[in-house]
Amino acid sequence: MNDVSQHDSPSTDPATVFAALADIVYRGSSAEEIYTAICNAAVLIVPHCDHASLMLMRHGKPVTVAASDDIARVVDDIERATGEGPCLDAITSEAAQLEADFRTPTQWPAMARGVLNRTPVRGAMGFRLKVDDQKVGALNLFTDQPGVFDTDSASKAIILTAFTAVTVAAVMNGQEASTLRDGLESNREIGKAIGLIMALHDVSGDEAFALLRKSSQDLNVKIADLAASVVDRHSKGLNS
Repeated sequence: MNDVSQHDSPSTDPATVFAALADIVYRGSSAEEIYTAICNAAVLIVPHCDHASLMLMRHGKPVTVAASDDIARVVDDIERATGEGPCLDAITSEAAQLEADFRTPTQWPAMARGVLNRTPVRGAMGFRLKVDDQKVGALNLFTDQPGVFDTDSASKAIILTAFTAVTVAAVMNGQEASTLRDGLESNREIGKAIGLIMALHDVSGDEAFALLRKSSQDLNVKIADLAASVVDRHSKGLNS
Protein backbone atom coordinates (compact mmCIF):
# COMPACT_ATOMS: atom_id res chain seq x y z
CA MET A 1 0.00 0.00 0.00
CA ASN A 2 1.43 3.35 -1.07
CA ASP A 3 1.35 6.04 1.58
CA VAL A 4 2.70 9.52 2.14
CA SER A 5 3.98 9.35 5.68
CA GLN A 6 6.89 10.84 7.52
CA HIS A 7 7.24 7.50 9.32
CA ASP A 8 8.28 5.72 6.12
CA SER A 9 11.75 6.16 4.61
CA PRO A 10 11.24 9.69 3.42
CA SER A 11 11.61 10.79 -0.18
CA THR A 12 11.94 14.51 -0.67
CA ASP A 13 11.63 14.21 -4.46
CA PRO A 14 8.41 16.15 -5.20
CA ALA A 15 7.55 13.98 -8.21
CA THR A 16 7.61 10.84 -6.05
CA VAL A 17 5.57 12.47 -3.29
CA PHE A 18 2.94 13.83 -5.70
CA ALA A 19 2.70 10.45 -7.42
CA ALA A 20 1.98 8.84 -4.04
CA LEU A 21 -0.62 11.50 -3.27
CA ALA A 22 -2.31 10.99 -6.63
CA ASP A 23 -2.37 7.24 -5.99
CA ILE A 24 -4.08 7.78 -2.62
CA VAL A 25 -6.71 9.91 -4.35
CA TYR A 26 -7.14 7.44 -7.21
CA ARG A 27 -7.79 4.60 -4.76
CA GLY A 28 -10.89 6.45 -3.64
CA SER A 29 -9.51 7.11 -0.18
CA SER A 30 -11.51 8.98 2.43
CA ALA A 31 -11.26 12.75 2.73
CA GLU A 32 -9.50 12.35 6.09
CA GLU A 33 -6.85 10.05 4.61
CA ILE A 34 -6.28 12.38 1.64
CA TYR A 35 -5.99 15.47 3.84
CA THR A 36 -3.61 13.72 6.25
CA ALA A 37 -1.46 12.58 3.33
CA ILE A 38 -1.20 16.20 2.14
CA CYS A 39 0.01 17.30 5.58
CA ASN A 40 2.59 14.52 5.65
CA ALA A 41 3.68 15.47 2.13
CA ALA A 42 4.35 19.03 3.28
CA VAL A 43 6.86 17.75 5.82
CA LEU A 44 8.60 15.77 3.09
CA ILE A 45 8.85 18.32 0.28
CA VAL A 46 8.79 21.82 1.83
CA PRO A 47 12.27 22.77 3.09
CA HIS A 48 12.48 23.03 6.89
CA CYS A 49 8.81 22.10 7.43
CA ASP A 50 8.54 19.95 10.57
CA HIS A 51 4.76 19.97 11.10
CA ALA A 52 1.72 20.77 8.94
CA SER A 53 -2.03 21.09 9.28
CA LEU A 54 -5.06 21.73 7.11
CA MET A 55 -7.79 24.08 8.30
CA LEU A 56 -11.16 24.25 6.57
CA MET A 57 -14.07 26.56 7.33
CA ARG A 58 -17.03 24.72 8.83
CA HIS A 59 -20.13 26.75 9.71
CA GLY A 60 -18.04 29.92 9.66
CA LYS A 61 -15.30 28.59 11.94
CA PRO A 62 -11.82 27.25 11.05
CA VAL A 63 -11.57 23.54 11.90
CA THR A 64 -8.40 21.44 11.73
CA VAL A 65 -9.43 18.54 9.50
CA ALA A 66 -5.96 16.94 9.33
CA ALA A 67 -2.44 17.32 10.67
CA SER A 68 0.93 15.65 10.38
CA ASP A 69 1.17 15.35 14.18
CA ASP A 70 -0.16 16.62 17.51
CA ILE A 71 2.20 19.62 17.56
CA ALA A 72 0.54 21.05 14.46
CA ARG A 73 -2.87 20.58 16.08
CA VAL A 74 -1.71 22.38 19.23
CA VAL A 75 -0.50 25.37 17.19
CA ASP A 76 -3.88 25.51 15.44
CA ASP A 77 -5.60 25.36 18.84
CA ILE A 78 -3.46 28.27 20.06
CA GLU A 79 -4.38 30.34 17.01
CA ARG A 80 -8.07 29.73 17.53
CA ALA A 81 -7.83 30.43 21.27
CA THR A 82 -5.99 33.73 20.76
CA GLY A 83 -7.91 34.67 17.61
CA GLU A 84 -4.73 35.55 15.75
CA GLY A 85 -1.94 34.01 13.70
CA PRO A 86 -0.58 33.57 10.19
CA CYS A 87 -2.84 30.62 9.42
CA LEU A 88 -6.03 32.41 10.41
CA ASP A 89 -4.94 35.52 8.51
CA ALA A 90 -4.10 33.42 5.45
CA ILE A 91 -7.75 32.42 5.15
CA THR A 92 -8.93 36.03 4.82
CA SER A 93 -5.87 37.66 3.26
CA GLU A 94 -4.94 37.95 -0.41
CA ALA A 95 -1.33 36.95 0.32
CA ALA A 96 0.45 34.08 2.02
CA GLN A 97 1.38 34.78 5.65
CA LEU A 98 4.87 34.17 7.03
CA GLU A 99 6.40 34.37 10.50
CA ALA A 100 10.07 33.40 10.31
CA ASP A 101 10.79 33.67 14.04
CA PHE A 102 8.21 33.84 16.82
CA ARG A 103 10.93 34.89 19.28
CA THR A 104 11.20 38.33 17.66
CA PRO A 105 8.55 41.08 17.73
CA THR A 106 5.61 39.79 15.72
CA GLN A 107 2.19 40.97 14.58
CA TRP A 108 0.71 37.99 16.45
CA PRO A 109 2.10 38.42 20.00
CA ALA A 110 -0.51 36.42 21.92
CA MET A 111 -0.26 33.49 19.55
CA ALA A 112 3.57 33.70 19.64
CA ARG A 113 3.61 33.49 23.45
CA GLY A 114 1.45 30.38 23.41
CA VAL A 115 3.50 28.71 20.69
CA LEU A 116 6.81 29.41 22.45
CA ASN A 117 5.48 28.19 25.81
CA ARG A 118 3.74 25.04 24.60
CA THR A 119 5.52 23.83 21.46
CA PRO A 120 8.95 23.60 19.81
CA VAL A 121 7.63 25.60 16.82
CA ARG A 122 9.56 28.77 15.99
CA GLY A 123 8.25 29.74 12.54
CA ALA A 124 5.06 29.36 10.49
CA MET A 125 3.56 29.91 7.06
CA GLY A 126 -0.10 30.00 6.07
CA PHE A 127 -1.46 29.63 2.53
CA ARG A 128 -5.06 30.41 1.60
CA LEU A 129 -7.24 27.81 -0.12
CA LYS A 130 -9.97 28.97 -2.50
CA VAL A 131 -12.77 26.95 -4.10
CA ASP A 132 -15.02 28.65 -6.65
CA ASP A 133 -13.70 32.04 -5.50
CA GLN A 134 -14.65 31.23 -1.91
CA LYS A 135 -12.01 31.25 0.84
CA VAL A 136 -12.43 27.81 2.35
CA GLY A 137 -9.37 27.32 4.53
CA ALA A 138 -5.59 27.30 4.76
CA LEU A 139 -2.62 24.98 4.49
CA ASN A 140 -0.44 25.64 7.53
CA LEU A 141 3.26 24.82 7.78
CA PHE A 142 5.45 24.99 10.89
CA THR A 143 9.18 24.75 11.58
CA ASP A 144 11.11 24.14 14.80
CA GLN A 145 14.06 26.21 13.51
CA PRO A 146 13.91 30.02 13.76
CA GLY A 147 14.59 32.06 10.65
CA VAL A 148 14.63 29.23 8.10
CA PHE A 149 11.32 29.70 6.28
CA ASP A 150 12.19 31.72 3.16
CA THR A 151 11.22 32.17 -0.51
CA ASP A 152 12.48 28.68 -1.39
CA SER A 153 10.26 27.13 1.28
CA ALA A 154 7.35 29.28 0.12
CA SER A 155 7.78 28.36 -3.56
CA LYS A 156 7.65 24.64 -2.74
CA ALA A 157 4.64 25.24 -0.50
CA ILE A 158 2.80 27.07 -3.30
CA ILE A 159 2.96 23.95 -5.47
CA LEU A 160 1.46 21.86 -2.67
CA THR A 161 -1.15 24.56 -1.98
CA ALA A 162 -2.34 24.40 -5.60
CA PHE A 163 -2.53 20.61 -5.28
CA THR A 164 -4.43 20.95 -2.00
CA ALA A 165 -6.92 23.47 -3.38
CA VAL A 166 -7.99 21.27 -6.27
CA THR A 167 -8.20 18.28 -3.92
CA VAL A 168 -10.44 20.14 -1.46
CA ALA A 169 -12.60 21.39 -4.35
CA ALA A 170 -13.01 17.88 -5.71
CA VAL A 171 -13.85 16.41 -2.31
CA MET A 172 -16.41 19.16 -1.70
CA ASN A 173 -17.96 18.67 -5.13
CA GLY A 174 -17.82 14.88 -5.05
CA GLN A 175 -15.79 14.57 -8.25
CA GLU A 176 -14.71 11.21 -9.60
CA ALA A 177 -11.20 10.07 -8.70
CA SER A 178 -10.03 10.07 -12.33
CA THR A 179 -11.19 13.66 -12.85
CA LEU A 180 -9.50 14.69 -9.62
CA ARG A 181 -6.25 13.02 -10.62
CA ASP A 182 -6.22 14.94 -13.93
CA GLY A 183 -6.87 18.16 -12.02
CA LEU A 184 -4.05 17.43 -9.60
CA GLU A 185 -1.61 16.91 -12.45
CA SER A 186 -2.65 20.20 -14.06
CA ASN A 187 -2.42 22.13 -10.82
CA ARG A 188 0.97 20.66 -10.04
CA GLU A 189 2.26 22.16 -13.30
CA ILE A 190 0.54 25.47 -12.54
CA GLY A 191 2.13 25.50 -9.08
CA LYS A 192 5.57 24.80 -10.55
CA ALA A 193 5.12 27.59 -13.12
CA ILE A 194 4.03 30.06 -10.43
CA GLY A 195 7.11 29.17 -8.36
CA LEU A 196 9.38 29.73 -11.37
CA ILE A 197 7.77 33.08 -12.23
CA MET A 198 8.08 34.22 -8.61
CA ALA A 199 11.78 33.35 -8.58
CA LEU A 200 12.58 34.82 -11.99
CA HIS A 201 10.62 38.06 -11.65
CA ASP A 202 10.71 38.59 -7.87
CA VAL A 203 6.93 38.83 -7.54
CA SER A 204 4.36 37.43 -5.11
CA GLY A 205 2.39 34.25 -5.71
CA ASP A 206 -0.76 36.18 -6.61
CA GLU A 207 1.20 38.40 -9.02
CA ALA A 208 2.81 35.36 -10.62
CA PHE A 209 -0.57 33.71 -11.12
CA ALA A 210 -1.97 36.93 -12.59
CA LEU A 211 0.92 37.02 -15.10
CA LEU A 212 0.33 33.39 -16.02
CA ARG A 213 -3.41 33.94 -16.42
CA LYS A 214 -2.95 37.08 -18.56
CA SER A 215 -0.47 35.28 -20.82
CA SER A 216 -2.94 32.41 -21.11
CA GLN A 217 -5.67 34.79 -22.20
CA ASP A 218 -3.42 36.72 -24.59
CA LEU A 219 -2.18 33.54 -26.25
CA ASN A 220 -5.60 31.83 -26.12
CA VAL A 221 -4.02 28.79 -24.48
CA LYS A 222 -5.35 26.86 -21.49
CA ILE A 223 -3.58 27.96 -18.34
CA ALA A 224 -2.57 24.38 -17.47
CA ASP A 225 -1.04 23.88 -20.94
CA LEU A 226 0.82 27.19 -20.70
CA ALA A 227 2.10 26.28 -17.24
CA ALA A 228 3.39 22.92 -18.53
CA SER A 229 5.14 24.76 -21.38
CA VAL A 230 6.78 27.21 -18.94
CA VAL A 231 8.06 24.37 -16.77
CA ASP A 232 9.25 22.36 -19.78
CA ARG A 233 11.17 25.30 -21.28
CA HIS A 234 12.80 26.04 -17.93
CA SER A 235 13.77 22.39 -17.49
CA LYS A 236 15.34 22.24 -20.97
CA GLY A 237 17.19 25.46 -20.27
CA LEU A 238 18.67 24.00 -17.08
CA ASN A 239 19.69 20.79 -18.82
CA SER A 240 21.14 22.36 -21.95
